[in-house]
Amino acid sequence: MPKATAVWLIEKTALTFTQIADFCGMHPLEVQAIADGEVAQGIVGYDPVANGQVTAQEIARCEKDPEARLRLSASSNPVPKRSKGARYTPVAKRNDRPDAIVFLLRNYPQLSEAQVGKLLGTTKDTIQKVRDRTHWNSANIKPRDPVILGLCSQTDLNAMIAQANERLAREGHAVPAAPAPETTEAA
Repeated sequence: MPKATAVWLIEKTALTFTQIADFCGMHPLEVQAIADGEVAQGIVGYDPVANGQVTAQEIARCEKDPEARLRLSASSNPVPKRSKGARYTPVAKRNDRPDAIVFLLRNYPQLSEAQVGKLLGTTKDTIQKVRDRTHWNSANIKPRDPVILGLCSQTDLNAMIAQANERLAREGHAVPAAPAPETTEAA
């Protein structure tokens, strides 16, 4: 909402166009066009003070010194953290999931169904159907590396394998040696 913030700052403060443009991430000429009424007609101003973006003292400080720049207030809200694991899979890559499931089941049997599902963004039901060879396309499924297919990153895969190995060690089972992954090259 940089234009709405700029509208409010133009109407309610004595800041220069350059100061407003710098704070809102706009060009000074664009701020001047807003002030002249050429741009952003009908946009309701967005109060950055009421919304915690900047303090009234910060605005007053910058009004006194045209060279000073507004600084955003420190937010008490936590920054959202992107979770690891499956993300949106494009439609074109969804048919590659069963191939990746077979690859993971063969090469990394220590991974749980939940881990495979989280890595590839699939369901336990689909994993079970691929394992039982009752998947609708099981005749055409070939094991292919999910990293090469772009369904997960190598970092995420390594982290899941490490987690699975730690779980097996805690439970007292032997941790399988890292298998040599099958190649997916055409002969």
